[in-house]
Amino acid sequence: MDMHSGKPRRILLIGYDGVQALDVVGPMEVFSTANIFKSEHIPLYELLLASPTGGTIKCSSAGGIRLGDALLLKDVPADIDTIIVAGGSEDGLRNVIYETSLLEWLKSRALDTRRLASVCTGAFVLAAGGFLDGKRATTHWNSTSLLKDLRPQIDVVPDAIFVAEPPIYTSAGITAGIDLCLALVEADCGAQTALSVARQLVLFMRRPGGQAQFSPGLAIQVKATPRLRNLITQIVENPTGDLSGPALANKAGMSERTFSRSFHKETGTTPAHFVETARLERAKMLLETSDWPLARIAEQSGFGSLHALHRAFRKQLGITPAFYRDCFRTN
Repeated sequence: MDMHSGKPRRILLIGYDGVQALDVVGPMEVFSTANIFKSEHIPLYELLLASPTGGTIKCSSAGGIRLGDALLLKDVPADIDTIIVAGGSEDGLRNVIYETSLLEWLKSRALDTRRLASVCTGAFVLAAGGFLDGKRATTHWNSTSLLKDLRPQIDVVPDAIFVAEPPIYTSAGITAGIDLCLALVEADCGAQTALSVARQLVLFMRRPGGQAQFSPGLAIQVKATPRLRNLITQIVENPTGDLSGPALANKAGMSERTFSRSFHKETGTTPAHFVETARLERAKMLLETSDWPLARIAEQSGFGSLHALHRAFRKQLGITPAFYRDCFRTN
C-alpha cells in the first residue's frame, strides 16, 4: 500500500485486439489475490484494464475470449503506480504499435509512473517506444532473437523468467508474467504476502528471475547439426567425467581447435560454457528432488568440488545452491 496516501496502488493492464488473455488475467489474479492478505481495510491494489479503443478486447485465443469494459487510454486516471503491457499475436502487436497512439501515451505517462512492465511479447511495444534501449530485457524464448534483431540497442537476456531494470520490468512468455507480478508484490508487501499469494493460486513454485525459461540443453540441440547433436545429448544425459576440450574433441573425431570452432559456430557458445551449464542443470534437478548433501550433489553433477558448485551457481544464477534448494525443493 502507498503509505503516504493511504490509497491502494493502481495497477493498469494494457490490452488490445489480439492480446494473449493469460498475459492480462494472470497478472490481475496475482494482484487481486494479494488484496486477500491485506492487514488493513483498504485494498493493497486497485486493478484497471485499458486499451487504445476501449470497450471490448478480442483476445488471440481460438475460443474467442473477450475482455470487456476496458478504459480508453485518455480516460485512465493520472495516479497510476504500475503499467503492464500484455503480449499478443503478431498482427495485434503490429497494429497496436503502428496504428494506435499507445506509444505516445506511454511516453506521456512513463515519467509519472513508478513501474513500466511487459509480459511476453509486450516487450516489443516497450522496445518500439525506446523504453528498453540500453537495458537488459527478455521476452518469450521464441521471440528473443527477433527482439534483438529489431532493436540491437537492447541487451536481450534470452533465458530469463523476468528481468528487472527499474523502473522497467520485462517477463518471458505468458505464465512468466505471473512470476514477475509475484516479485512485484513481494517488493511492495514482503515475502510472506507473495508466498501467501502463490499458495492461494496453487502455484507449484515461485521462480526468481534468474531461473531458465527452458532447458538450455534443448535450446542447444535445436541449433546444432546432427554431427554434434549426439555429443550434446551425451553431455546433457551424463555431465560427469572427463568433458574437457581434448576429450570432447576426441569423441567428435576432430582436432581440439576445429571442434571448438565448430561447436561455437553451431551452438553460439563454447564447449566449456555448455558443459558447465549442463552440470548446473543436473545440480538444480538434484537440489529440487533429493535431500543429498551439497558435496554429493557437486560430485554427482560433475563439478567435483563444493567450491566449483558454489562458483557456478554464483556466476550463472547469482544465488547459492542452498538458496536454490529452499526455493524449488519439491519433496
